[in-house]
Amino acid sequence: MREKLSYAQRQRFLLILFLAALVLTIVVAAATATTLAPLSFGELAGKATAVARLRCLGATSTMSGGEIWTLTQFEVVRSEKGSLPERVTIRMPGGRAGGLRSHVDGVPEFRPGEEVYLFLWNRAGEPYRVLGWTQGTFRIFRDALSGAEMITQDSSISVFDPETKTFRREGIARMDLEHFETKLRKAIAAAQ
Repeated sequence: MREKLSYAQRQRFLLILFLAALVLTIVVAAATATTLAPLSFGELAGKATAVARLRCLGATSTMSGGEIWTLTQFEVVRSEKGSLPERVTIRMPGGRAGGLRSHVDGVPEFRPGEEVYLFLWNRAGEPYRVLGWTQGTFRIFRDALSGAEMITQDSSISVFDPETKTFRREGIARMDLEHFETKLRKAIAAAQ
């Protein structure tokens, strides 16, 4: 004979189902999360097949093999490492195609006219990719007060140090462009 559950038992059962669904959702989200190994500036310079100051011309997204890919066109302003043509296409996961949008954490997006320094990587016969995604993306901007060109790494973040109980900056943030270029050239020379 089947017993009926009391109101309290039904509430407890529903709460357990809800918590199980929540745990399952978190596990699935964690399993599909993007994790990149941190790369130092020197490692970026050494592993990159090309490093250049680029100006974004525009981007298009396409569906390929069930995945959405964005192809971004850049004009080469100055090449610091590697041999690049006048125009470069970068292929990165994510974008909008066929009425769908795919967002991949850590993948940089670019706006037409924007200037960046990118640490690029590719294999023979394949399109270029940004090495370390946001780690290899450095955006150039003008300081509002001085008018000087500055640069900030996309992955530049504030990190709390529990020992000193202070925040410290990791990555490059608001660095004078001339200083950045000097640092870049030294890192490329040291990696060769």
